[in-house]
Amino acid sequence: MINIGNKKIGKDCPVFIVAELSGNHNQKLENAIQLIHEAKNAGADAVKLQTYTPDTITLNCSNDYFIIKGTHLWDNQTLYNLYQKTYTPWEWTPILQKTANDLGLILFSSPFDVTAVDYLESLNVPCYKIASSELTDHILIKKIAQTKKPVIMSSGMASIGELEEVVNLLHENEIIMLKCTAEYPAKVEDANLLTIQNMINTFNVIGGLSDHSTGIIVPIMSVAFGAKVIEKHLTLSKNSGSADDAFSLEPLEFKNMVDSVRIAEKTIGTIKYGGVKGEQEMKRFRRSLFFVKDMKKDDIIDETCIRSIRPGFGLHTKFYNDIIGKRVNQDIKLGTPTNWNLFY
Repeated sequence: MINIGNKKIGKDCPVFIVAELSGNHNQKLENAIQLIHEAKNAGADAVKLQTYTPDTITLNCSNDYFIIKGTHLWDNQTLYNLYQKTYTPWEWTPILQKTANDLGLILFSSPFDVTAVDYLESLNVPCYKIASSELTDHILIKKIAQTKKPVIMSSGMASIGELEEVVNLLHENEIIMLKCTAEYPAKVEDANLLTIQNMINTFNVIGGLSDHSTGIIVPIMSVAFGAKVIEKHLTLSKNSGSADDAFSLEPLEFKNMVDSVRIAEKTIGTIKYGGVKGEQEMKRFRRSLFFVKDMKKDDIIDETCIRSIRPGFGLHTKFYNDIIGKRVNQDIKLGTPTNWNLFY
């Protein structure tokens, strides 16, 4: 079990649901504040920011190396221009942190370089998130490791060997590992949710999901595969103009996801046979052996006298052949359940 703020995360705990704000504020502080309120209304446990600037994450360079290709959403612009549109001004962070905390939400962030970690440490964030693309930045990961705080790491694109390297670097940190498909939007057939339990077993971590699909089916299903943390992007509108709108949920969709996850986690339960309390009354609708005709004392029971019917107040049907051929020791009315005391 891991503690993040006032929340416990682990096997016997409720799923920890994170609303990712990313750049869905469209560079407007009032939008970011509204997103936090919408996250609260939707039932999220936490909100997550991304802490970088265009200059801390890339270069203002337009040669071919820095032109985005193959993403569909962001193609043919430079990395620098994209991050100019999507970054969250650092000076907002204390305001957003207080907004979240006042609402009872946890706020944390994904730092994208060591200066971001120093800044977030000054605000005493309760944990860190390592984004999929940053899994190979061992400089950043070593800096995060020094905080000794819990770490949530996405696994997008990473080989099992790369994940093992990160886990080794974070050996003094508590780790939550999220199955992630780093495609935007991600195809549901690429979710591969079976990986969640494998990650839990392989790395001895708490498992979860960072989802970039366009709906809520994948996160709901992930609960059955052991996800104890679910991260999903939240936007005010899919037409807001944000770079992440296409794979984000609007507030009502996010609430539907949270409500469905809460139902889904109740269905997991425990390994149980023999029925639950609510099934006890239904046992009367099982079949049992009943007399289906009137009989006089000393009549012999044959196949016309008893049948397997509902309800279940008679002898078990497995005794059918044991009863055939016996004599009744008293007069019996049709509709009487069989009982060992009625024949000899």
